[in-house]
Amino acid sequence: MLCRWSQWVLWMPNLPQSKPWLATLPPYVGGESTIRPAAARPVRLTSNEGALGSSPLAVQAFAEAAISLPLYPQANCLRLRQAIAEAHNLDPQRIICGNGSDEFISLLTRAYAGVGDEVLYSTHGFLMYKLAALAEGAVPISVAEQGYRGDVEALLKAVTPRTKIMFLANPNNPTGTYLTRVEILRLLEGLPRHVLIVLDGAYAEFADAPDFDDFLKEEHDNLVVLRTFSKAYALAGVRLGWGVFPPQVADIINRLRLPFNVNGAAQAAGIAAVQDKRHLQATVIHNRQWRGMLSQKLEALGYPVLPSQANFILFETGQVTKAVYEHLAAGNVFVRPVDSYGLPGHLRVTVGSAQDCQTFLDTLAEFGRV
Repeated sequence: MLCRWSQWVLWMPNLPQSKPWLATLPPYVGGESTIRPAAARPVRLTSNEGALGSSPLAVQAFAEAAISLPLYPQANCLRLRQAIAEAHNLDPQRIICGNGSDEFISLLTRAYAGVGDEVLYSTHGFLMYKLAALAEGAVPISVAEQGYRGDVEALLKAVTPRTKIMFLANPNNPTGTYLTRVEILRLLEGLPRHVLIVLDGAYAEFADAPDFDDFLKEEHDNLVVLRTFSKAYALAGVRLGWGVFPPQVADIINRLRLPFNVNGAAQAAGIAAVQDKRHLQATVIHNRQWRGMLSQKLEALGYPVLPSQANFILFETGQVTKAVYEHLAAGNVFVRPVDSYGLPGHLRVTVGSAQDCQTFLDTLAEFGRV
């Protein structure tokens, strides 16, 4: 006589079956998962959150939106799109708002890549590009970088008739490096028109290199530019992103995205945040000052850093990576290990508040020079 467990196993083939490749899809693990409970407030420098917090105007708008909780939000985010368009001198018809820019990474992959298709990204690119491809049964293709920067010629050489999408974070996470306007134009000129290039500008507000371009105003049939409110605007908790799309791509994404994909409170906070230019400017200035300070101090302690155009710094820790991380964690300071990005021997630290940055430096100094 079969036991209940054996009977259940025998019934399994009759259960609903997912697409077979989803059973081995690795989950995305965010930086916050590395933080252990502690008595004091942790110094959280893992997830590149806004150093100065949200705009007070955005916080107020979010709170005032509570009165509208019983109501559905604007399905097309019209007011938010108009506010974004006004801030960047864009056509609101080309803008779509979403549940974080991650939603667009998923939707674009679902729309333009399927089983056996190829999705390109640079070796140390954002992990969601690979995961989105795997979720659709597509083949993620990692293209080697040069000096921790995307290699334009290598990316172009990797394109095949099966290539459908190229994802490129600029500035890149987790390296903080960037490609110049000339390099991006070379990609656009060299790519076959059937390949969609997605420029992920999550950290674009922090980039101040003279040869950097966010490409928001460029119009190409195969170019999508993504942005987020999570970083410079410090609205990570409401999950709000947006993008600029060619008309034919916008039409497809608007058909695929869920109705009311951006909640009303997030829309209200986003409108207020994008209109509070003073707070954004203060955030950018703070980041520039402390990004430079952290880089100098890390180098002085013997930790080589990559020049960053984002709100974080990748620094080399070599053989003492685990020891450095554990020392910082013991002092209630948390940074991001980046082994999953193919960068063992490195740690990534967010440019946080002045107090948190100083605490990080003081705690690291206690560990000593490398």
